[in-house]
Amino acid sequence: MSNVHYSSILTIILVLVALQSVYADNPYRYYTWKITYGDIYPLGVKQQGILINGQFPGPQIDCVTNDNLIISVYNYLNEPFLISWNGIQQRRNSWQDGVYGTTCPIPPRKNFTYTLQAKDQIGSFFYFPSLGMHKAAGGYGAIRVYSRPRIPVPFAPPAHDFTVLAGDLYKRSHRQLKYILDSGHSLPLPDGLVINGRGWNGYTFTVDQGKTYRFRISNVGIATSINFRIQGHTMKLVEVEGSHTLQTTYTSLDIHLGQSYSVLVTANQAPNDYYVVVSSRFTRRVLTTTAVLHYSNSWTKVSGPIPGGPTTQITWSIYQARSIRWNLTASGPRPNPQGSYHYGLIKPTRTIMLANSAPYINGKQRYAVNSVSYVDPDTPLKLADYFNIGGVYNLGSISDQPYNGNAYIGTPVMAANFRSYVEIIFQNWENSVQSWHIDGYSFFVVGMNGGQWTPASRLHYNLRDTVARCTTQVYPKSWTAIYMALDNVGMWNIRSEDWSRRYLGQQFYLRVYSPAHSWRDELPIPKNALLCGKARHHHTRPL
Repeated sequence: MSNVHYSSILTIILVLVALQSVYADNPYRYYTWKITYGDIYPLGVKQQGILINGQFPGPQIDCVTNDNLIISVYNYLNEPFLISWNGIQQRRNSWQDGVYGTTCPIPPRKNFTYTLQAKDQIGSFFYFPSLGMHKAAGGYGAIRVYSRPRIPVPFAPPAHDFTVLAGDLYKRSHRQLKYILDSGHSLPLPDGLVINGRGWNGYTFTVDQGKTYRFRISNVGIATSINFRIQGHTMKLVEVEGSHTLQTTYTSLDIHLGQSYSVLVTANQAPNDYYVVVSSRFTRRVLTTTAVLHYSNSWTKVSGPIPGGPTTQITWSIYQARSIRWNLTASGPRPNPQGSYHYGLIKPTRTIMLANSAPYINGKQRYAVNSVSYVDPDTPLKLADYFNIGGVYNLGSISDQPYNGNAYIGTPVMAANFRSYVEIIFQNWENSVQSWHIDGYSFFVVGMNGGQWTPASRLHYNLRDTVARCTTQVYPKSWTAIYMALDNVGMWNIRSEDWSRRYLGQQFYLRVYSPAHSWRDELPIPKNALLCGKARHHHTRPL
């Protein structure tokens, strides 16, 4: 046998062993989803929604740390479709992230099977459709990642675990919203709010008096921050996007676009029915909707005035945000305490400042980051990177600092080195609250304040017990600072969670690069990867 032939066989064997070891010894969970349009009525009128297996919201994913999720998605829409996984970090595997920068859309009447792993994660997250304005039509659902049986959780098991998918909704179809944006205009205020796909008092949470329940609340809307509260009951915060928190008690919680919280609620009131209230924050007109907390021994229907909440108060919200702290002694996905990772003792090697703006370009409303307004190329960036296809994007096409010149349209990709430790400043000079999300990562929100960030702002950072999360708010005329360890190789979307802003350019991609080209750092391209654009005539891999 020739050395070349022997080397080829050995390479194939090593490839197979590596692929099997990636997900070995962890359970597999299989899902088959059919994506269709269907009629929904959450705001009292018939409108077209995106359904998954006939459901709105879609099926819930319940899994345990390190579980493998095999999700086969069949697209029965008459247009391309993609699903992304808000908060699932896709360790070494940005191929599965489900945004257009990494993944080709699933064509009509075709299917694609996602292979995900909830690697070293716990917590409350959600999935959503990422193309165009599909998110405005539904297609979202909850993801709950439970701790492994031997990992201690810092609270007693609740009597039940409720999901609350809350957010704004338009009566207009996603195509009509897209047309408004493509015409160069901003979207109006949403028409209403929904809780688990239902309107006023359309959803009921049934509890037994004296027992404690977990509520996992996600803001799945596209335009507005919300406030969540339960009439006559307090909420003990226990988890934020995979981080166990100090168990502070609140009467209401601000939840910004894309964010997720877990609270414990004890049914310790008289046996009646109570309002579960969601209202909009920082809007000219306050939108409100309700569900019902029903005591199982109650014979009294919910009635009376709806309990009020904060409306436009910014200082109140900032103080609440700063009060959310990491539980240093609690275990995360692993048995060691969360506080054993001393994020504040690591010196960042790079500072990046990202400033959002709302320029008009060629007479049309756009949104930008550091003066670059993102447009999708014809080929996903990750595929162009892998196949070395030119003319798709330019690395380093967005600056580390705000650019004071005129805004322009481009496909910005920022270069970053694997295992570096960065400080990112989100600077907001606009009059609206911003919500920023980073795919592939959890980061530490070390500070937030009004005005312009300066190096002196670091004197007020929380370098001990701030919470680690994947989505953070930036208040009007304010800044938010984060620390982030770039420990996940791939092409990662950094975006506004205000979907019209993202659609019109307030996003870019971070290419975290390892020169080793090792599967220890990044998994190979999936064998079943869809190929489109300039990658259409390339090939994935034989195994």
